[in-house]
Amino acid sequence: MTPQLQAQLAQLQQLNQQLGTTAQQRAQFEVVKAESEQALEALAGLAAGAAIYRSVGALLVQDTREAAEARLKDDVETMMLRVQRLGKQESELKQQLIALQQKLQAALKQA
Repeated sequence: MTPQLQAQLAQLQQLNQQLGTTAQQRAQFEVVKAESEQALEALAGLAAGAAIYRSVGALLVQDTREAAEARLKDDVETMMLRVQRLGKQESELKQQLIALQQKLQAALKQA
């Protein structure tokens, strides 16, 4: 195998690893987004004067409904943007991976 083919094979493995990492990160952000959306729904179902607490490190601190709602909406928006960005990145990596696989297959057929 030529040094060029070895380098392309190494690049293929690296792209594959990046794709896996990106997909894993996107999945994690989707989970955080879903949790924030569930918390928003739970918050909407609470009675008007209900006590609301949030976790700060090892402590639970009382919070206002408005502040909790604003924080959760911000979290959902942030996670949505991250999921979209990682989705685009994942798509680009897949395209690069396919192109490199085709290039390698063609080169191996000629060898």
